[in-house]
Amino acid sequence: MRRSSGRCCAGWRRAKYYLLLCEPVSGGEEAERIGLVSLAVDENELMSKAIEVANRLAQGSQTAIRWTKYALNNWLRAAGPTFDTSLALEFMGFAGPDVHEGLRSLRERRAPDFPGGAPF
Repeated sequence: MRRSSGRCCAGWRRAKYYLLLCEPVSGGEEAERIGLVSLAVDENELMSKAIEVANRLAQGSQTAIRWTKYALNNWLRAAGPTFDTSLALEFMGFAGPDVHEGLRSLRERRAPDFPGGAPF
């Protein structure tokens, strides 16, 4: 039996941590560190870095780039229904009583008092 190091799931575990704890992500460097963005640069370096990346892509094997992009986009297309479901569930959560209590607790500068139990 082959054992996985778990590296493929590291992004999911990190995403769950930030989402479930409502941890803010502050700044591009932190977003880059945790894998939310590919690269973070200062604003004054943005255009030159974008041109550098575009030139590197233009100089690469267009066939290899095209097929790699196609293969990676297939993963995104396959995940579409799961994404749609997760988005719908998030929106359902936005309409529940927890949202009202959360907002009320922020306005009143107190800890929220969420009711126990799951919605289903």
